[in-house]
Amino acid sequence: MINHKLLPKLSQNLLEILDDNEYYDITIEVGNDPHVKIFRANIAILNHRSPYLRRILSTNKKNNEGTLAHIKLPNILPEIFNVILRYIYGGILSLEEYDVSDIIKILVTANELGLQELFPYIETFLIENKTDWMEQNLDLIYRTSFENNSFLQLQKYCTDLISKEPSKIFNSPNFSSIPEKLLLSLIQNENAQMNEVQVWDYVIKWGLAQNPELSTNTESYSKDDFNVLKDTLQQCIPLIRFHNLTSKEFLDNVVPYKKIIPKELYKDLLKDFLNNNSRPTKNSSLFANKDVKEIHSMDINSKIISLPHIEIVMKWINRLKITDKLTNPYKYKLLFYGSCDSGFIINNFHEICSNQSHTVAFIKVKDSAEILGGYNPIKWKFDNSFGITKESFIFSFRNNNYTLSRVMDERKAIDNSAYYGLSFGNGDLCLYQTLHELRIRCKQTSYEKPIRESNSNYTVREFKVFQIVQD
Repeated sequence: MINHKLLPKLSQNLLEILDDNEYYDITIEVGNDPHVKIFRANIAILNHRSPYLRRILSTNKKNNEGTLAHIKLPNILPEIFNVILRYIYGGILSLEEYDVSDIIKILVTANELGLQELFPYIETFLIENKTDWMEQNLDLIYRTSFENNSFLQLQKYCTDLISKEPSKIFNSPNFSSIPEKLLLSLIQNENAQMNEVQVWDYVIKWGLAQNPELSTNTESYSKDDFNVLKDTLQQCIPLIRFHNLTSKEFLDNVVPYKKIIPKELYKDLLKDFLNNNSRPTKNSSLFANKDVKEIHSMDINSKIISLPHIEIVMKWINRLKITDKLTNPYKYKLLFYGSCDSGFIINNFHEICSNQSHTVAFIKVKDSAEILGGYNPIKWKFDNSFGITKESFIFSFRNNNYTLSRVMDERKAIDNSAYYGLSFGNGDLCLYQTLHELRIRCKQTSYEKPIRESNSNYTVREFKVFQIVQD
């Protein structure tokens, strides 16, 4: 049986080695001028305790002449590295001694140095002991947790809190400075307990904060002013559920900003609200027409798709000819959105779309008029298996031309790889993430025909996944 009472003595001895000014074989220069500090340490201990330092040390070993190894860590604060270094040696970290802001810095530094065993320990401490501080600084916690995709407990904490108490972040003094990615997440959260008019008002507030030169009084706006605000909120407006507003809310809160709403969408909304004294009886979506009865959260002027794209895909799903008429009404529910501006994290996509069926993905290729996509009738699993179906297909649109490619090898219709964002066939349509961007490649193997002329890999501009629900 292991006697844990003996471990404190071992920890003490190792810390004494760290404090010994004679027996060391490496110096570490931490921080940037004028805040730089030199630390002394032992290569053997650093090598076995930190994967990140191990990689650096592999090219900075002590030479045969006895010259000390020397490395630089300019992106780490000396006072935070001191805490981490003492943990590396002694295995002790008393978080009660530090301010929460410093604990966040310790967590981020631990991530950089690859000290994965610290993540759950620090996250649990914050969630159990520092909830008041985290609620007041939710925007910082959100950014930290989703910029570093290792902090899964903090990600869940943020998501749950936003759903239950969205006002925590909407009413935060730092609301105006939250990143667009967080704002989009708030808008799309159907579980958030807020009225749609409140969401709209906060979106406007955020948009104005990004352009402090704009007045809150739209009567003084020029055409350029409206265009500036429209460009700022172009990702947000398609996600607003205008059909949940009352007529008065629409008149008082939306009409003053009508020039930032796409014309066709505004016409459709105006028609609905003029025909109803309280709420529209149908969804006020730009896509409502005789074929597609109800499509939620989508903008016909989106960089992703237009109404003809929707109708064609729906006909393909029903195995109709392009000249046929749709007879069954459907709803499109937005499940996931990612872009090169708002960021894209594969784990987020997996979490949201796992076990979701009847999904259509639309992918806008960057610096191109090309739109790619695919339909998956079965559930996404992301368990490194292949999904079997005869009904999936992939497609491409370019200007007025389109290509439809139905599955040929049904045993490899859907690739549920845990590595890719999504993948149809054995590479026929595959999204994957690099350090800085989302990429796409297409190589015909399991589907009838290639949907692109080139097998080259391209950057993704935007990516949306919808679930189709029969009305």
